[in-house]
Amino acid sequence: MSQEGNSKKKSPAESFGEMFEAFGDAISQIFKDPELKEKAKEFGRSAVESAETFRSRFKDEDVKEKFRDVGKVAQDFGKSVADYFKDDKDK
Repeated sequence: MSQEGNSKKKSPAESFGEMFEAFGDAISQIFKDPELKEKAKEFGRSAVESAETFRSRFKDEDVKEKFRDVGKVAQDFGKSVADYFKDDKDK
């Protein structure tokens, strides 16, 4: 990532919302469904608003640990999808 992109560090709440928006956008492009894309954006905005309400909890150790677990699951999912498509190229 460029230094310009790092100049304003995103809060966990913002990153959380962006993750859902990006996921919804990718799914909507796969299925070519603009309504799904809009719903994903709405969900992302809602997720940001919800996360902002409990922002202070992100500092709690038990919450940090839960989000570490979520991060691991997200990484595993991403690797699984990448491996799936890599296998398709080999065939």
